[in-house]
Amino acid sequence: MIVFALGFAYVCFGVAMLFCLYRVVFAPGIADRVLALDTMTINAIALLTLFGIDKGTGMYFEASLLFAMVGFISTVAYGKFMLRGDIIE
Repeated sequence: MIVFALGFAYVCFGVAMLFCLYRVVFAPGIADRVLALDTMTINAIALLTLFGIDKGTGMYFEASLLFAMVGFISTVAYGKFMLRGDIIE
């Protein structure tokens, strides 16, 4: 039963990644593209977590935590760059 649930979750998050990729390419503004990239980061974290559940190892959970930290910092840095034109004050 867990195999079918994991397969369904893989498909759902894979389709969500494709929709976000479409939004990154064809978005009308920069803020929409940043938001789509942030959503892609969240979907990638979910896929890493699902893969860790599937394989039964904790290494992928640590990788998803690191990916979450890097994704958050990059989103904040890009938002700060859009507002001020400078990342470091």
